[in-house]
Amino acid sequence: MAETNILVVDDEQEIADLVEIYLVSDGYKVFKATNALDGLAILEEQDIHLVLLDIMMPGMTGLEMCKKIRETNNIPVIMLSAKSADLDKILGLQTGADDYVVKPFNPLELTARVKSQLRRYTQLNPSSNVHEAAKSEISIRGLTINKENHKVTIDGEEVKLTPIEFDILYLLSSNCGKVFSTDDIFEQVWSEKAYEANNTVMVHIRRLRGKMKEDERQEKIITTVWGVGYKIEK
Repeated sequence: MAETNILVVDDEQEIADLVEIYLVSDGYKVFKATNALDGLAILEEQDIHLVLLDIMMPGMTGLEMCKKIRETNNIPVIMLSAKSADLDKILGLQTGADDYVVKPFNPLELTARVKSQLRRYTQLNPSSNVHEAAKSEISIRGLTINKENHKVTIDGEEVKLTPIEFDILYLLSSNCGKVFSTDDIFEQVWSEKAYEANNTVMVHIRRLRGKMKEDERQEKIITTVWGVGYKIEK
């Protein structure tokens, strides 16, 4: 079985070492960096499958590094931060992160989130809630989604999505006409009980709409049902 490589970028050595212990015990290979520039260099040299990224670092911040990663790479990124305010979480997700964990954290919870993101990224054991009874390819008003190769096109142009963004789009498109609340989307895509789901889901929907250039389309693909949630119509 191929090795799974995880990059931990944190200027607090004790935290990076603790995370490494738990990840290695779960069978992962860990690469560590104490700053963003070294982390980006490792990403260039190694086949990294997931990044654990501290936000507050000297020099280039974790937010800036996440933006750089997203320019070329859709691997899962989990932000680590001592800031717990909703605004900080939203900012982290807006830069392209898939998840956000507040310090101090339970290492077992962190490794559970790592497994969840990797499972989605590698398409192993996909959530039955998300993919249940779904077609291999769905086409709706210029949007085509292929479940097998995770390829999405809009009017023939390929759109690069993160695994979370893909699963949200796939959930909505494979249940045309059904309205999903933010709690529904969170519980089915993240496979967790909803907690602070509203902001998290809204940020990912906003990113999805941006990538699909919905502001340039006369007819939106994702419809907001005010006070209820989101849907995609045939």
